[in-house]
Amino acid sequence: MSADKIDFDIVGKSVRRRDAFEKVTGEAVFSTDVKLPGMLYAKVLRSPYPHAKIKKIDISKAEQLPGVKAVAYYGNTPRIKFNTSATMTFTVPHLEPVLDQYVFDDIVRYVGDEVAAVAAVSEEIAQQALKLIEVEYEELPAVYDPLEAMKEEAPHIHTGCKEGKNIPGDIVKIDMGDVEQGFAESDLVIEEMFKVPVQKQVQMETQAAVAQVSREGDITVWSTTQTPHPTRMILSRAFGVPHSKIRVLNPPYVGGGFGVRIGCSAKAEPIAVALAMLAKRPVKVVYTREEDFIASDTRHGGYVWAKLGVKKDGTFHALDLKGVLNAGAYCSFSCETPGVLGAMTLSVYRIPHQKYFGHSVYTNTTPAGAMRGFGNPQGIFALESVVDMVAEKLNIDPLELRLKNIMQVGDPWCLPYPCGATGMAECIEKGAKSIGWDRRGKLNKPGATKVRGIGVAIGSHVSNSWPFCVDYDNAYVTIQQDGSVQVACGVPDIGTGTTTTLPQLAAEELGVRFDMVNMTFGDTASTPFDIGSHASRTLYAAGTAVVAAAKDAKQQVLEYAADLLDVSAEKLDMKDSEVFVAQGSDEKRISLKEIAYHAHLRNKQFIGVGRIVPPNSPTWEAHFAEVEVDLQTGQVKVIKLVGAHDVGKAINPAICEGQIEGGLAMGLGYALSEEIRYNDKGKQQNKSISTYFLPTAEDMPEVEAILVESNDPSGPFGAKGVGETGLVPTAPAIANAVYNATGIRFTEIPLTEERVFFALRNNKKS
Repeated sequence: MSADKIDFDIVGKSVRRRDAFEKVTGEAVFSTDVKLPGMLYAKVLRSPYPHAKIKKIDISKAEQLPGVKAVAYYGNTPRIKFNTSATMTFTVPHLEPVLDQYVFDDIVRYVGDEVAAVAAVSEEIAQQALKLIEVEYEELPAVYDPLEAMKEEAPHIHTGCKEGKNIPGDIVKIDMGDVEQGFAESDLVIEEMFKVPVQKQVQMETQAAVAQVSREGDITVWSTTQTPHPTRMILSRAFGVPHSKIRVLNPPYVGGGFGVRIGCSAKAEPIAVALAMLAKRPVKVVYTREEDFIASDTRHGGYVWAKLGVKKDGTFHALDLKGVLNAGAYCSFSCETPGVLGAMTLSVYRIPHQKYFGHSVYTNTTPAGAMRGFGNPQGIFALESVVDMVAEKLNIDPLELRLKNIMQVGDPWCLPYPCGATGMAECIEKGAKSIGWDRRGKLNKPGATKVRGIGVAIGSHVSNSWPFCVDYDNAYVTIQQDGSVQVACGVPDIGTGTTTTLPQLAAEELGVRFDMVNMTFGDTASTPFDIGSHASRTLYAAGTAVVAAAKDAKQQVLEYAADLLDVSAEKLDMKDSEVFVAQGSDEKRISLKEIAYHAHLRNKQFIGVGRIVPPNSPTWEAHFAEVEVDLQTGQVKVIKLVGAHDVGKAINPAICEGQIEGGLAMGLGYALSEEIRYNDKGKQQNKSISTYFLPTAEDMPEVEAILVESNDPSGPFGAKGVGETGLVPTAPAIANAVYNATGIRFTEIPLTEERVFFALRNNKKS
């Protein structure tokens, strides 16, 4: 079926989510709910120091405590290095893998690093046993800022860094045109440095895993991972066990992801497996909320420099971008994230001369990894702030400036895949109308103590992780003997509606009712390989595989029916679970149920296989914010947020809108309140929801999600990704609105009351 098909039967409809009733009634099963016979409970001893060598560890007293069945530490667990991320270990062919972690090590590199773990008959006994483990530490020098960590006098956190002190992996360099020439030819050049914070995913379910090891050495792991198949590969490496002897599955649901579980769920899976091997009983590991904050990946904080050169008429001519991100104590996704920061930021506008230089730096802080947007929000905050600065200098409306320079289909750019479709102009126009852009500059009266402003920012993102890493998808579509349909695909449902939208695609392609399609998902034992749910790829990439499998199954059915109806297969089609003659006047038809059972009696079943290397497609989004700033207290209140998104084709509009609204909420927190800070001892100061200042429902302004459909030629039925895009340009839209209200340009987020208050006071003095 083509993307421009008009008479969709199920695609484009907001059908009820398949997981809705289970979740609202509390019947849905998550990793934290899994219980097995004889199961033990684990607790982890974590480092109180940001950097130290373990000189001595004595676990004997803990082992002797009644109820304790195993104690794991570096002395009795494998000494095989691995990486907890799903991509770096096995799936980035152009990068040398950075393997810098053991299950347990004799050096700890951040407050919260794993020292040992206990499995006992109860959580209480396991917690008590932790206090009996005696550890002698030798404190080592520590460093917390990435710029400081590159200095000659900084301590080595990991040795063997080939690009420079404490720099994991490769430096990312992107060049197009001649940047120096571009700046020389520009009439105006604006340059600024921006600082971005450490943000936490704060998904509802903390990291968790249950591991069971059979007498034959077969390993089964129920976990919160977003990537069951790659996680199996990571565990295979860490424990030296063949892939075929490991099963990883969701049970079946995951309580949110936002990137923090792409690969291992922090170290929940390897710790559970290590303890299960020692105890010879199932072991359950569930992180507390504090552990989730201090010992699972965060968003990368750091620094971004943006230098933009433009012509007098507002034409963008040169862009020089640089990023230095805080990797934290271990690599995780710190090789890939700087690359996405550069590639996505450079791809928003037509700029003939572009350059990017970026990398991460090890520090003695919580490891940074994947989080919704994956480097893109950091870069876009810098770029879109500078674009507004250019608009002011040239006295050009910020909307006009953006519309003049946005990327168009066919324009040259730095990405290794084409721009197949763009609805960016429509996003800008519809978003501007919704926010009331024509009111901008007319909202305030002289002498007001609360002032309002309106801001805009735009962005792009991916619909898939290819071609940045190995990324292929497989799916099975099986026609059952009664004509119903079973889809099998290895992606989890992390709350994004996967188990609804992928069956919608299969139902549309096959021409069957939605309620005739069921789905098996998130289990390495019952689904073919898939890289998982991340990179805004699940619907786009896995959906492409599902459609391919459905086409295969459908073709098999049509060819079989051709003999029954005595007509060529090319003249047949399928709709409403019936095969009929679509060409000519012949009215022959037969139900799918009859065909499937007829084939069954003759020893045949229709099984479609989708084996694809998915393409990629840029998403486009324009965000608008209206804010109110209290000039006396520094409080920033967002009055309205608008997110206009080119989604290609909205397979399920309600789910698309939900993804955008959720992204806007996360972007609001990134802009105004969310940040993990460290004291001078390397301890995290924001390690609970109550101290982290996560926006709640009461903090949300009026929100409008606008869907723009450009019908991308490469996506399933024209669809693009939408999962991450909702927060990419939110923070700069809010910051630009604050500038519009106050005349103060903030180059550091979040815009806390304290930060805004002192800026207002200093501005008043000056």
